[in-house]
Amino acid sequence: MTVRISDYIHGAIQSALAPWADSTPWELVSDAPERVRELLRQLPDEHYQVSGDVAVHRTAQVEEGAILKGPLIIGPGCFIAAGAYLRGGCWLDEHCIIGPGAELKSSFMFAGSKLAHFNFVGDSVLGAGVNLEAGSLIANYRNERADKTVNVRIVDGLVSTGCEKFGALLGDGARLGANAVVAPGGLLRPGTVIRRLALYDCEEV
Repeated sequence: MTVRISDYIHGAIQSALAPWADSTPWELVSDAPERVRELLRQLPDEHYQVSGDVAVHRTAQVEEGAILKGPLIIGPGCFIAAGAYLRGGCWLDEHCIIGPGAELKSSFMFAGSKLAHFNFVGDSVLGAGVNLEAGSLIANYRNERADKTVNVRIVDGLVSTGCEKFGALLGDGARLGANAVVAPGGLLRPGTVIRRLALYDCEEV
């Protein structure tokens, strides 16, 4: 059974990420910087302020004190708060929010998704309308194991991604409560809710 981004994110096929809509999320994020560079080459310059390999839509708001490291695309109507940190190849669709103290690394966010504040999201794909409450995290690395390769759970079995860094694929409308943690390899169907202080670990399900 194949895990496709389009099975979790309804708008993937109509988005700028359409070329990878039928890919696995770990295939997309494993080469995030190059994927974002490809998208940068296709942007309409008149709608974006471009500095090096960082493109910010003219309707987006970036507060002073945010750290933006390319390659990076920030879409229409996005808000990036002071103290936010974006790095490692990131793409934000329209009306996304990255709150104060939140870090986004090598990840792709669809329309209307939000990191409230003090979040970490690494090597992940977030669908439309996803919300992370304060302090919730998506981990991307199996620090506790000698074998760092990340597994995902498909049906009733674990399958190797072949990658040492992969966070999660969150379907449209997924919710993480405050201080919840998604361990590496999470596949959350659209509308999934992880309660506050909970741990979701596909290897312990």
